[in-house]
Amino acid sequence: MSAVVRITVVDDHPLFREGVSRSLREIGGFEIVGEGATAADAERLAQIEKPDVMLLDISMPGGGLRAAANILAKDPDQKIVILTVSEANADLALALRTGVRGYVLKGVRSSSLAEILKSIAAGEKYVSPMLSAQLLNELIQPRKVDLVDQLSDREIGILELVAEGLSNKEAAKRLFLQEKTIKHHMTRILAKLKVRNRTEAALLLYESKTKAS
Repeated sequence: MSAVVRITVVDDHPLFREGVSRSLREIGGFEIVGEGATAADAERLAQIEKPDVMLLDISMPGGGLRAAANILAKDPDQKIVILTVSEANADLALALRTGVRGYVLKGVRSSSLAEILKSIAAGEKYVSPMLSAQLLNELIQPRKVDLVDQLSDREIGILELVAEGLSNKEAAKRLFLQEKTIKHHMTRILAKLKVRNRTEAALLLYESKTKAS
């Protein structure tokens, strides 16, 4: 790795993205080699620029965690840092299981972010201290995945699309169903898996597949 850390910044809020890039340039020691606003942008930049570290938001068109999973499937050595406002257990757990190197909450000082990125470029990992040790311990506890076996083949198919980041409308179009049908299935899926939202359901499906492999 060179002395200058090559960074890409992908966030669908232009002002925030430009602010992060400008701050890192002003601090020095960083080269911003690409910016984007969508999961597709992130995947393209990973392939073309091969940065030392990628900064990704979670909430972007196509989904930041989905982009991270796709990028790491092709290049497990790519260093990815999630920069987000989300403190949700499921988002953090899925990010860590996907293989990202860092999970940083927006609002971090630019000088602190710079140090975090340098340490990750050097091979370390980082999770924001605001996410307490107790929370992390809870997240890394083995989850019961047997509940996934209760899902029908149709429900599994729908959940796989949801895990890819598709909305109900997009999933309905893919399966040639009505959107209200997808909503009905998702309600049943959440109830069967005893989870609160789509992200937690997708995480449970991922864990089930990992256990089976």
